[in-house]
Amino acid sequence: MRLEFAARSENEGFARIAVASFLSRLDITLEEVEEIKTVVSEAVTNAIIHGYEGDETGTVVIETMYTAASIEIAVEDHGIGIADLEEARQPLFTTKPELERSGMGFTIMENFMDTMEVETEIGRGTRIRLVKKLTKNEALCN
Repeated sequence: MRLEFAARSENEGFARIAVASFLSRLDITLEEVEEIKTVVSEAVTNAIIHGYEGDETGTVVIETMYTAASIEIAVEDHGIGIADLEEARQPLFTTKPELERSGMGFTIMENFMDTMEVETEIGRGTRIRLVKKLTKNEALCN
């Protein structure tokens, strides 16, 4: 599944529901669904707030696919990029304290997913690739 939508805050909820709906046909636990929805929310919010810095003319792209063993989600923006990725990945670090951002986005994504890869380039944007192994199906694939 591929979604592309305007970088507007109200579209974060749409993204969460769209990904959850796409994955609804899978035999996944409620906990896995909630974790995935949270991760999508964090990644999309980061793209909107940090990637585009409030410029609603930008777009966010989500690609979601699955196999019997895992779910893969990629969230991409073509915004400003991340100047210091290592610093940005530190718990509680935020560039937007005035927006009451907690600085826990990357930490949440890493804790809820099995793999998180971040590609970023200044002036070109950021792509976050997230993978979650499916617990119910993991035994079937071994």
